[in-house]
Amino acid sequence: MAYIRGEAREQTTMFPVTLDELIPADHMCGVIEAFGSRLNMAKLGFVRAEPAETGRPGYDPRDLLKLYLYGYLQQVRSSRRLEAECQRNVEVMWLLGRLQPDYKSIAEFRRMHSQAVTEAGAELVRFARSVGLVRGETVAVDGSKFRAVSSAKSVREREAMKRYLEQLDAADEQDELVIDPNAVQAALEKLKNDAEPEARFMRGQGPSYNVQTAVDAEYALIVAHKVSDQAGDNSLLLPMAEAERRSRRWGIRNRCTWSPPRVTPMASRPRLVKRKAWCRTCR
Repeated sequence: MAYIRGEAREQTTMFPVTLDELIPADHMCGVIEAFGSRLNMAKLGFVRAEPAETGRPGYDPRDLLKLYLYGYLQQVRSSRRLEAECQRNVEVMWLLGRLQPDYKSIAEFRRMHSQAVTEAGAELVRFARSVGLVRGETVAVDGSKFRAVSSAKSVREREAMKRYLEQLDAADEQDELVIDPNAVQAALEKLKNDAEPEARFMRGQGPSYNVQTAVDAEYALIVAHKVSDQAGDNSLLLPMAEAERRSRRWGIRNRCTWSPPRVTPMASRPRLVKRKAWCRTCR
C-alpha cells in the first residue's frame, strides 16, 4: 500500500492559488486588516501618514502597524523574526500583500511611533466597544509581577550610588567632607547609563515591574494597562479605574446614569470596579 504523497514541487498549475484562498474568511488577519484600514494615521501621530511627492517611496505605516499587531498577537517581538515571518508566513504575506520590510525598517518604525502605537491601542479598545465586545459594566483590575532584565547586583549598585550622592549633598551643605569630583562624575555616568532605572525589588521576585491591567468581564479583553515600579496593588487601583474611564469614548444620550466607581473587595484586596455609563454632557 502506498503512502499519501503531496504534489511535486516542480508541478505547475493553470490557475495558480491566490492568497485569499489560503486564508479563511473568519481568520484573525481579517480583523487586523479591517482595523488598520479604518485608522486615521495622521491624527494618531504616525510619521509619513501621507506619501511624499519626491524621493524614494517608503512603506505605508498602516502596513507596518498591521505587522506589529500580528507579531503582538503571535508573541513575535523581535524585528528580525518579523522580517523572517514576512518571507515565509502565508498569513503575513496576505496581510502585507507580499511586502518584505527589513528588520531595520521594522525596528525604526517601533522606535519612532511608540506613542502613536499606544494611541492605536486605545482606538482598538474603542473599536471593540463599537462592535459590542467590550460592555464596560464590570471591569476587573489586578497586577502581575514581571521580572526585569537587570540583575539584582546592578540594582543594588544603583541604589548604593544614589545613597552615596545623597550623602555627598548633605555633607557639602555642612562643609564636613572633601568631595572627589572624579568619583562623583563616575557615579553620575553610571546612573545615566543604567538601562532600567525604574526596576525595583519586589517581594519574592527580585528586580521587577508591576504590570496593572483592567480587563472587561464580558469577553476578557484588556481595556487599560500600566507599568509601575510600586510593589503594592492597592494604591494603583484608583489610577487604573481612572485610566479605564478615560479609555471610554462613548455614552448614553437619553438620561444621565453616571455613578462613581464602586470598589468590591475580593480576597481582602480590592480588584473589581463596577460602574454605569455616563452621558456625554456630564463627563
